Amino acid sequence: MTSSTTSTDLSGKRTSYSRVTLSRIMTAVDANLYGTVHGGVIMKFMDDVAGAVAARHSGGTAVTAAIDEIVFLEPVRIGDLVHAHAQVNWTGRASMEVGVRLVAERWDRVEEEPVDVGTAYLVFVAIDADGKPREVRPVVPETAEDERRWREAEIRRAHRLARRQAIQESREAAGPPQI
Repeated sequence: MTSSTTSTDLSGKRTSYSRVTLSRIMTAVDANLYGTVHGGVIMKFMDDVAGAVAARHSGGTAVTAAIDEIVFLEPVRIGDLVHAHAQVNWTGRASMEVGVRLVAERWDRVEEEPVDVGTAYLVFVAIDADGKPREVRPVVPETAEDERRWREAEIRRAHRLARRQAIQESREAAGPPQI
């Protein structure tokens, strides 16, 4: 399940190595017109935690290359304590898929279980000082859940690449844009 390596030492890192959880209390500055937390604030929070995971796993700078999916399951409310849990699900030569799960502790119901409020899958590319892609260590799944995440990440990658190719072929078939 790991990508091929070169002469550089790219021994794998266990899934647990790069797991990160960030937490923050949502405040009035995060509110949208409906009085809940703005989706853009949630997306940035997801990107922040995923970026921390990608940097930890790759041992350096990694940039967001794609967001495969963001799902908002429940509104996040002002005052909620939100936890963003993330881990590397899959690695390629220079890219990584990071899965993010958001849960909220409702400020007015602190004794209840946290509520699942969102999920996302982001793709990061590790880059060197010149901004060029650099190889990353393979992620080594540790549990059956990690292996499931790896398989599903491969499906998302295949769909992403097939969609990109189909769009390119469609554009080529249509010819140059008409002005």
